[in-house]
Formats: sequence, structure tokens, C-alpha cells
Amino acid sequence: MSTLPSRLSQALVGLALTLLTSGAVAQSLLPHQQLARDIYKQLVEINTTENAGSTTVAAEAMAARFRAAGVPAADIFLGGPRPRKGNLVVRLHGRSANLKPLLLLAHLDVVEAKKEDWSADLDPFRFTEKDGFYYGRGTADDKAMAAIFVANMIRYRQEGLKPKRDIILALTSDEEGGDYNGVSWLVDQHRALIEAEFGLNEGGGGRERDGKKLFNAVQATEKLYRDFDLEITNKGGHSSVPVRDNAIYRLSAALDRLGKFDFPVNLNEVTRAFFERTAALEGGDLGAAMTAVVQSHGGDANASATLAQTPAYNSMLRTTCVATMLQAGHARNALPQKATANVNCRILPQDSVQDVQRTLVRVFADDGIK
Repeated sequence: MSTLPSRLSQALVGLALTLLTSGAVAQSLLPHQQLARDIYKQLVEINTTENAGSTTVAAEAMAARFRAAGVPAADIFLGGPRPRKGNLVVRLHGRSANLKPLLLLAHLDVVEAKKEDWSADLDPFRFTEKDGFYYGRGTADDKAMAAIFVANMIRYRQEGLKPKRDIILALTSDEEGGDYNGVSWLVDQHRALIEAEFGLNEGGGGRERDGKKLFNAVQATEKLYRDFDLEITNKGGHSSVPVRDNAIYRLSAALDRLGKFDFPVNLNEVTRAFFERTAALEGGDLGAAMTAVVQSHGGDANASATLAQTPAYNSMLRTTCVATMLQAGHARNALPQKATANVNCRILPQDSVQDVQRTLVRVFADDGIK
């Protein structure tokens, strides 16, 4: 869910879309590469946010491309629980009816984006190529994958590919939030459309250094997403006669304590194996720190601190909780009667929500916070 630019080849090596390097021109692309780039641009420039966007518009745009490529109407499904919450399912038939399909899954929705939060020369809903990078909301998460899957499926159709088993593409809504998760809706309402033996989805990603590809990762488990709402109330008063007991100050102090707090390192089977096997690929101080963390079962504080300097590795080491939204006060010249905050937690599979909540209560150290 990043606003950062994405090199597509980092995450999906060997697929249809090749990154244009700085100074490259569109005419140098092969036809299938140009198709992928065009689809990518089209998807990024369709607003699919929760508040103002529509995944239906994006789903219908991709369905139109499949129809133009000759995919039969019977193999194209468009549907969703609300007008703006459309999903697309497309099937390419294989040779064997006895093998269950392969499912390609990508989501069409993106995190909210404000133009004023971006650089002056960038717009979150304009596809921009600059200095060898692509910019725009969804360039990494997850319209890159969606574009690659669509382009590949169209190419398969154009070249007459007859795979061993059916290949199903599902482009869905509300992965980033909202009340109408497309995967859940499809499972509940149209399970037969997406029933598969196995699937490919976002999550693993890849890593490179100085242009050298280090590895592609496979995601084997996932943290639990949980939001905690914090609230502190106060009798308030007038700003001309302030008092020490201020809801904003108290909530700020509690969040400051959270900002300085780290949940303990807690490796599981997946993260232990990841660090153990990635150490040699990373090399240097990071590689050594990975080895030390595994060998010490997370007890080597110096090694953990070294890994924690890389946000992605820090997030694999421990449960994390971070303040993401604040609201307080009702007038410029009044003392606040209420201050609220949202704390977003990503909880390791082996940790419990209840334990995390109890830890937060201890960290906040303010009995007045609900």
C-alpha cells in the first residue's frame, strides 16, 4: 500500500511487462510489452479509491479488452455487491477437465490519495514515467500485478495457448479496506467461478541491490490487521484560562510512548527460515545480523537493532503498532473535550489480539484512555 514508485521487475521477474529505463522510448517496446504498458497506464489512471473511486470502472475497462481479444462472453464475469464495487473474473480453458484451475488474483482498489500530498510534478491518478521509475497510486500495489496478469491472459489468447489446466483471472475490490471485499464476495456468491487448486497473489515480492536481483520471495503466512480506536475525554474549558489536564496533551504523551516502544522479537517457523536462508544472499552486516538473530532465537539485541533499520525486516521480526490518524477539539478558542486516535497494528500469527491490546494499555500508561 505504498505511494513509492515501483520497478515492476523487482516483484515479477520474467513476466510480460519490462521496465523502461530512463530515456527509453515507447517505440522500442515489443507489441506485447506495449500492450502491458498501456493496460498498466489505463488502470493507474482510473480512480479506484474507497471514497471517490470505482473498481467497477476498472473491471469493465479490462473486460472490454478481453472482449476485444476474442474471449467469449461466457468466460467473462462482471459483478459485485454495489455499483462501485465491481469484480472481474475471466477464464482461459485448458486441455484437461480433470485438473482444477490455477487462479491469478490481483486487487483493483487502491489506498486513498491526495494530490497535495504528492510532489508538484506528480498526480496520484496520472501515470508518470520519470528517471526509470513509474509513479502513480497503485503502480506497486496492486495495479502492476493486475496489468501483467491481464496482458499475459490476452497474449495467451492471441497466441492460441492451450494450458494443461484452466487459468482463472480474478480482479477484485476492497482489499485495501471498505466493506465489500471482492474475494469474500466471490467465495460467498460465485465460488464455482474461482474454485482452483492453487493461486498466485501479491505478497512475496522481490529484492535487488544496485541493479542486481537478489531473490524473489514467496509469502507463506500473513500478519493480522487490527485497528484500535483510542479516546480520551475532558471537561474542557476556555483557552484563555488553560489547565494542565488537556486531552490533546495526554493523548499525545501516550502516543509518544508508543512511538518509542518496540514489541519483542518473536520469530516463527516462516520468519526463522527466511532470515536463515536470506543471510547469505544479503551478506554484509545485514546478513550477519540475520544469522545472529536466528541463532539467538531473537535474543541478540544488537542484531535485531541492525535488522530493524530496514522497515521490511523490522516488520518481520515483531508485531508492530503505529498511530495513523488523529482528531481533537471543536473550536480554536476552547479546550478540547475529546481527543481520538487510530492505532494500526499488524500482529504476528503467533501473537494474540488480546495480548497486544493489553500491551498497548500498559504502554499508554493512562487510565483515562479508552
